[in-house]
Amino acid sequence: MSHDKIAVLLIAHGSPERAEEVPAFMHNVTGGRPIPPEVMSEVQRRYTLIGRSPLREITEKQAHALRQRIQMPVYVGMRNWFPYISEVVPRMIADGITRAVAICMAPQNSQTSVGLYRRVMFAEAADKIKIDFIESWHDHPLLIAAFAEKLAPEWRQACERAKKKVPVIFTAHSVPQQTIDEGDPYQQQAKATGALVAARVPDLTPELWRFAFQSQSMSGGRWIGPTVEETILELKAAGHRHVLVQPVGFVCDHVEVLYDIDIGFRQFAREQGMELKRTESLNDSQQFIAALAEIAETAMQSVKTAKPIPVASRARP
Repeated sequence: MSHDKIAVLLIAHGSPERAEEVPAFMHNVTGGRPIPPEVMSEVQRRYTLIGRSPLREITEKQAHALRQRIQMPVYVGMRNWFPYISEVVPRMIADGITRAVAICMAPQNSQTSVGLYRRVMFAEAADKIKIDFIESWHDHPLLIAAFAEKLAPEWRQACERAKKKVPVIFTAHSVPQQTIDEGDPYQQQAKATGALVAARVPDLTPELWRFAFQSQSMSGGRWIGPTVEETILELKAAGHRHVLVQPVGFVCDHVEVLYDIDIGFRQFAREQGMELKRTESLNDSQQFIAALAEIAETAMQSVKTAKPIPVASRARP
């Protein structure tokens, strides 16, 4: 039986809350590499338009809800903004934590996100805290149920307004094509999440949904697609005038949702004579918190029994 004092650590990318914080944030993201002035200006413009990014606030709410549900310490650490992982881990050590279940708030595993979080986490923890790192949970049944819970009523209402079946575009953040060419599972996992969610919504047949990748880098290079804009044009050519977007690569509202989808893609669709709507993000929905709780409890049970219990059973349509 383990005598470790166990906690959960929710890890996220991090996001500045105000436009004036963008330069420092972008410096962290790029590791200090120079950023073209036009790119910096555009990122600041986007933060100005959405007012503020609620990523930290929502992640703290998720942690609070999870803490209440599992009755154990739950911490929040960010890679690129406050509270930094490098600040949180020493606090955990000071609190007597000797083992942590680390859950990335990005369900699909990529070396560009989860891989970077993992390296930072293990570097900071060193030999002070044992880390049980959750690599991916893209197909966890309760995560799929949480997304479907948000999608089903919105899709029904969209179909009623349009008086016909409305197509759905599932999205996730794009990554460099080279990442996928090197064997990264992210693209396959993101598409699997979308397919599993679609299968949970009655009458949302395969021909009615697409998967697209959003938020490609403004600095150039080849990133995976198709883009959301390309997919909107495809649906327009097929005669559709309404579309519903659900970002399944994100678990809360932040700039990629509040600007890229709510402002950018909505405006692009409008220019094409189409109406674009978005499902609510998971944020701190009870179904989503239940998913986090099951992942954490399964990992903790594995620690206590020293048996390799799987973190998430594979969901099936």
